[in-house]
Amino acid sequence: METLDGYGIQNSILFETGHGFILAQAKDRDKGFMVWQFTETPFGRDFYHGRSFVLTDEAERDYRRRADNYRCLCKAGQRPRQNPARYYRYYSTQRPVDIGAYPKPDGNAPVVIVNYDEDRRRPVAGGNLHAWGELTYRKPLAKELAEAYELAASPDRPNRKTG
Repeated sequence: METLDGYGIQNSILFETGHGFILAQAKDRDKGFMVWQFTETPFGRDFYHGRSFVLTDEAERDYRRRADNYRCLCKAGQRPRQNPARYYRYYSTQRPVDIGAYPKPDGNAPVVIVNYDEDRRRPVAGGNLHAWGELTYRKPLAKELAEAYELAASPDRPNRKTG
């Protein structure tokens, strides 16, 4: 089962527009349920507008209501389920990304490299990390390789594996 921020995803819907909703239950059952909206991007799903619920019925009702409202307002059909392209994001926590400061394994060069335009590290991953920039790969990096370059795997993606 996919997870997101300690919640197991129970149900999801994706529309042709690339937007969707998920219903998730906390692994610690006392924390209840969440319903998130998301946007499918080339680098994975961006989650936002999360709402928390104590009861299953409330969460399921909100999930259906939000999905139905989106379907009606945007006149969007449901996209068939498919395996989305998977990308793996790593944050450069010690320095801006520069020549020789990131790994380029054979057959897995970075797809995107971003340096944040700031004179200090930026909070990322929901404030859990501070980074100078980020790199996106098609395959996960070996844990030892990421550590050798002082890269931190993104913890905020539910469908991301860390190597």
